[in-house]
Amino acid sequence: MSNFDRNYATGVGAGRAVAIDAGLRAYMLRVYNYMAAGVALTGVAAWLAYQLAGGDAIHIVGGRLVGATSFGLLVYNPIFQLLLFFGTFGIVWYVSARINRMEASSAFAVFLVYAALLGVFLSSIFLVYVHASIVRVFFISAASFGALSLYGYSTQRDLAPFGAFLVMGLFGLFAAILVQMVLGLFGVSSSAFDFVISVGGVLIFAGLTAWDTQRIKEMYSAMDDGTVAGRKAVMGALSLYLDFINLFLFMLRLFGDRR
Repeated sequence: MSNFDRNYATGVGAGRAVAIDAGLRAYMLRVYNYMAAGVALTGVAAWLAYQLAGGDAIHIVGGRLVGATSFGLLVYNPIFQLLLFFGTFGIVWYVSARINRMEASSAFAVFLVYAALLGVFLSSIFLVYVHASIVRVFFISAASFGALSLYGYSTQRDLAPFGAFLVMGLFGLFAAILVQMVLGLFGVSSSAFDFVISVGGVLIFAGLTAWDTQRIKEMYSAMDDGTVAGRKAVMGALSLYLDFINLFLFMLRLFGDRR
């Protein structure tokens, strides 16, 4: 009788483990699908905004836009760019603060709005870098992101201690970028400083990709209902989306060919 109970318990435990594993795969697939949708929307929005702004007819001469449409003059106006930057930052803050009170569908819709607006903001990269270079760096970034995220998902090593270090590094990176911007206002520039910032950005967001993937995986619970699981999927997708976009931008600073 005891042997029967032990085998029965083992069978139940194995069945439950298989169910959890299947649920985890479905949850992570949902996260990656949401993230991919956001990245695709950002790319489409960036390209459309660039074309509406004048496309390849736009040139920067003496720090001024030449050949831009009225839409381009608006979108690439420094004040409007600043508004877009703070607007997109505000959306991230809003979703993070209210995610527990939002429907999963509403949170995903806000995420898509954010991705589209960020695409308009980032369309300026087409003014700075050769288009073939942007495509090349995008695929390099995608391959790197995939490998790092796979490591974060599959490793048995606890990456939490590295996460705290990476967050501190992130604040340091933003401080360095702020210093660079202030120096730029006074006409001071340093290619060495720019290189250090770019390398630091790549390393930090590479680490954050692995850490966030492990953290998102550990957020999964088989006891979550559809609403809670949907909220977690949206927040996980937003985290990985930000990791990928920033990894791509810093790699573009390093390897992109300027026009």
